[in-house]
Amino acid sequence: MTDTVTSTETTESVAEFAARARSWLADNMQPVDPDNPPFSVRAEQQSWDHAKDLQKRLYEGGFAGICFPREYGGLGLGPSYQRAFDAEARCYEMPLILNVPTFTICAATILDMGSETQKRERISAAIRGDEILVQLLSEPSGGSDLAGVITRADRRDGTWIVNGAKTWSTSAFAGDYGLLLARTDWTVPKHEGLTMFLVPLNAPGITMRRIKEVNGSEEFCEEFFDNLELGDDAVVGEVNEGWKVASRQLFHERRAVGGGSEFASGIGAENANEMPPDHIGLAEATGQGDDPRVQDLAGRALVRRAVKEQLIAHVGGAIADGSLPPNAGTLIRLFHAETTELEVDTALAIAGTAGVVDEGSPESPEFAGVMDDVGVRYLSRQTGSLGGGSSEMARNVIGERILGFPRELAADRGVPFNQVKRGNS
Repeated sequence: MTDTVTSTETTESVAEFAARARSWLADNMQPVDPDNPPFSVRAEQQSWDHAKDLQKRLYEGGFAGICFPREYGGLGLGPSYQRAFDAEARCYEMPLILNVPTFTICAATILDMGSETQKRERISAAIRGDEILVQLLSEPSGGSDLAGVITRADRRDGTWIVNGAKTWSTSAFAGDYGLLLARTDWTVPKHEGLTMFLVPLNAPGITMRRIKEVNGSEEFCEEFFDNLELGDDAVVGEVNEGWKVASRQLFHERRAVGGGSEFASGIGAENANEMPPDHIGLAEATGQGDDPRVQDLAGRALVRRAVKEQLIAHVGGAIADGSLPPNAGTLIRLFHAETTELEVDTALAIAGTAGVVDEGSPESPEFAGVMDDVGVRYLSRQTGSLGGGSSEMARNVIGERILGFPRELAADRGVPFNQVKRGNS
């Protein structure tokens, strides 16, 4: 990777690019405390509207879509330029919630697998801040078996007719387009009869409902498709080759979940709830700062956090130079999930009852600050172990596709999907 980019329009080093970004950010973006960023509630539409406004500002300033090709609205620059911009933008408000799933998953997948029209229209619209892209993959009866989808798309009179349901669709209520995986051939094994579609979410035939989680959030949605009509231009990739698209999509998702995507812009947590717990602050606030046991707990979590950052850099570089296969992004995804669980568990262990019981107003206001949401975050501690496929699935990917272990036995392998036993059949 060179430190200078050359095109018909500009020749600019990474240092020069960073200096220009530094000046522009100071004049155009709102300064924030990077250790206490603005709270962005992903379950509220106004958070997404505000993020789109910030994205439009970045686009108008010439700092949007840094690693996306110029012909699709980006800058066509390398990851070193994105990292330089991220470093400069750390102390400014950024549209971080657009990273996942719009840029790092959906736009990245369309870039790899979409038609020229889809790339020019959808990627550029997202970069401009005009559209949000989401995923429509999981199904009510599907579990972790993504290839076992039963939402169907039937060909009738030159049109695709979609019927079925999807669930746990992240932020779908705010989306403009969704990548939907449907079954288009029931006479072949399950991986061979799938097609990916790019669906306008305001189309007739789609009913969307919000899902209320145990922690009170309503970010996730479920969608019902009742004779939704789509044209051939909605197909991403090839008909009945949807598993290739989905596999690439999962590759991008696993990298994104762990923080290893070059298409993410800005650094830091998307909102205060998603920042790593302040274990040292918790220990001091609860009067346990000098307790060797608590120091050991906090130290273990901090070391794990540091190792995760090193793993992201190592795996990302290894994938780029070909020394590791693309599926190695699953290593980041798995380690991220395990690190998140350890950090949340450690925070609750240090906070004790104060993390789950309102014990009244403490004398120190700092105590209240570090105790906020410890118990609530514990309720959603396993979300990282489910996004992008379960951690068990991630271990299978690592074992079979990276380490070369034998594949697990699957009773439905090679069996036409219409002959596979499901439920009580």
